[in-house]
Amino acid sequence: MDEREKRYWRGLQRGRPREILTPGPGQESVWDYPRPPRLERSRRRIRMELGGRILAASGRALRVCETASPPVYYVPPEDVLAGALLPDSHRSHCEWKGAARYWNARLGSRRIAQVAWSYPAPDAGFEALRDHLAFYPGRVDGCFLDGVRVTPQAGRFYGGWITPEIVGPFKGSPGSEGW
Repeated sequence: MDEREKRYWRGLQRGRPREILTPGPGQESVWDYPRPPRLERSRRRIRMELGGRILAASGRALRVCETASPPVYYVPPEDVLAGALLPDSHRSHCEWKGAARYWNARLGSRRIAQVAWSYPAPDAGFEALRDHLAFYPGRVDGCFLDGVRVTPQAGRFYGGWITPEIVGPFKGSPGSEGW
């Protein structure tokens, strides 16, 4: 993505849904998250399971919060089961974080395409994400945040983690294309 494309996507005016849920005590609204996204450290325990094994587990993930989307958690590569991920040829680009690469999971005879993504050389402001891995909750057998099972964000492209403490509506659901 060149600078002109970045400026276009960064400046694109986005709509808002008619009804935004009001967060209750201990909840966050994705409509209070910023654009550009906010990157923060998380000490919460996260775990991804696949094929009866723990694919990744961490208490030192990074959390990215962006308007309209549930948080995405990125784990350090050393917190991922060694040898379980193989690079995929697919690439994409985020106007804020930079060029992403994708990873396939391989556990025994089981293979899952594009189960995770990472930023090998993130753009300015997101350098801490370098090589950390974000997992799609809908492509593994289970993702957990402090022991609570995560609900996947709708849509094939999005990898947000929906938990009871996060309220929307969320980008990715039908009718959200302009958000």
